[in-house]
Parts: sequence; structure tokens; C-alpha cells
Amino acid sequence: MSLAFGPLRHFALQQRRLLAGFGVGMSLPRALAVTVSRTAMSSSLPGGSAISAAYAFRQFRTAGATQPMAGGVTVLSGLLSGVALALGYGVVMVVPIGGVASRASTLALVVTVLVVALAVFAVDARMSRVTYAPVEPLGTGLRAAVAGLRRLPPRTWSLSLLHALVNWATDFACLAAVATALDLNVNVGRLATVYLGVQLARQVPLTPGGLGVVEVALLAALVSAGGAHGSAAAVVLIYRLISCWAIIPVGWLAYAVLRAGSLRSEGRRADGVLEQRPHPLEHVDHGVDQGRGRASAARLGDLPPGLAEEAGDQPDQDPVHRVMFCA
Repeated sequence: MSLAFGPLRHFALQQRRLLAGFGVGMSLPRALAVTVSRTAMSSSLPGGSAISAAYAFRQFRTAGATQPMAGGVTVLSGLLSGVALALGYGVVMVVPIGGVASRASTLALVVTVLVVALAVFAVDARMSRVTYAPVEPLGTGLRAAVAGLRRLPPRTWSLSLLHALVNWATDFACLAAVATALDLNVNVGRLATVYLGVQLARQVPLTPGGLGVVEVALLAALVSAGGAHGSAAAVVLIYRLISCWAIIPVGWLAYAVLRAGSLRSEGRRADGVLEQRPHPLEHVDHGVDQGRGRASAARLGDLPPGLAEEAGDQPDQDPVHRVMFCA
């Protein structure tokens, strides 16, 4: 279960880390719920990838990110995931893929991935104690956006890339563990090549979540790599059940929980506004100070500076207030 949950956890941690780099906080449970909800959307809805990205954007805005920040996190997350996948291709190209399938080597790989994933998780938890100063909002122009990205802390970049690498590594380790459990006669090198090739095919959004495309491509690749038809089919079914199909109902349940919480929050805010909203005539002062011949300064102090000035009196302001409203 650690391998099946690992990709979701580290994808959530990656986006949480990027938000933290912009000075926006999001709890780990909420980040996980958003990630699982996104997975369900992208795996079960037509155009699910676009819907999932739009949903994440709204959730980032709810967490306190500005529109440029939320868009920046969404784009950076995808770019870093692509860079991590490209690094995986580079590793496979230099590692020999021949040899006999070995259960011991596959298990060693799986254990190593688990240890690395736990280490990265521990480092992220330690770094979460550090409070970042909010980054200035990203500008609308390209230069302004690049300048804003340069202000992100270096740890944000390194940890986000690490999470992306661990995301792919744990997903591959899940496939390797299933293949080893079912005695699939494919060594780790060839299995990694198969996995990366299927991920490339998965990027073509023919069906939601690659449904049907991934299964057919993975089965064909495993058989071509030397696996028996029966074992290969069983590996595909179990791997996809763990990594995709079983997540869909959990994701929609997480979406319902987040939606219910959002509606309750909106209801509480609405009740608070109704309770605090004064009567329209409560603070209206129609009296005039006859001695001064102008409206009472105490009442005008409750008005915005511009309206108070128009009414004939300008209340005292602190320097920050004067800069904000009179500059």
C-alpha cells in the first residue's frame, strides 16, 4: 500500500511545497484530498486533465494564492514532472537492460525506492517548519513572471523536483513489485523501459486516464519483453487496479468531503456577514454641529477618506493609510 499511495503522496507534497515557496500554506491532508480528487477527475471524465487542472487552480486560490501564483504552481508542477520523467529516460538509457530476471534485484530496487521516498518525506516534513516570506505576486508579463520565479527559495525547487522523481519511482516500484509477486520473467531494466514507454503513450489524451490505451500498451510491451501472456495480463490488471481504478471512488469521495466543507465555510461566512451587517440607518448622522457649521467629525471619521473629504472634513490618518488611499 505504501507503493500504491506513494505517487499520490509525493505529488501532493510537490504542489504543497510550491505553494509554500510563494508563502501560501496548505495542510497535508487537504493537499492529499485535492490530489486524489484530481486523479479521479482525470481518470474518469472526458477532458479530465483540463478539468483536473482547473479544479486545482480553484483550490490553490481558496488556499490564499493569487491568480498568477495559482497558475504558476499548476504550470511548474507539470514542468517539473516532465523533467523528472526525462531524467528517468536518461537513467534507463545508460543502464544495461539485458540479463536474467532476478527476484532479489527487483526486491532490492523496491526497498531502495521505499527508503528514499521515506527520506524525502522526512526532509520535507522538517523543511515545513521553515516559514517562507511571501513572494511578491507574479507579474503579467513574461519578464515579471520569470523574475518572480527566481525569487522562489532554492529549497522549493530542489524538493519539488525530488518529489516529482519519487512520484515516478514509486509508481514504477509498484509495477515491479506486482511483476515480482506474479513471477513475471522480465528483468528490472526491461521493465523500466516498458514503464517509461507506456508513460509516453499515456501522455496522448485519447481516453480519460489512458483507460484502455495504457492496458493494451502495457500488456503488449510486457509480452514483447519476454513475459508470458497469462502473467503479463495479471500484472496489468493488478497494477492498474492499484494505481488507477481503485483510486477513482476514493477520489470522488474526497471531492465530496472537500465540497461539503467548502459549502459549510461559505455558509458560516454568510451568517457572519448577516450578523455583523449594521442597519442601513444605524450610523447615519443627519445632525450638524451648529457651532462649527459642518458635519460632526466623530461621524465623518467612520467614513472612507474620500467621502469624508467631500463632506467637509478630513479625519486623521496614519501614514500607511494615507499612502494606500491618497497616493
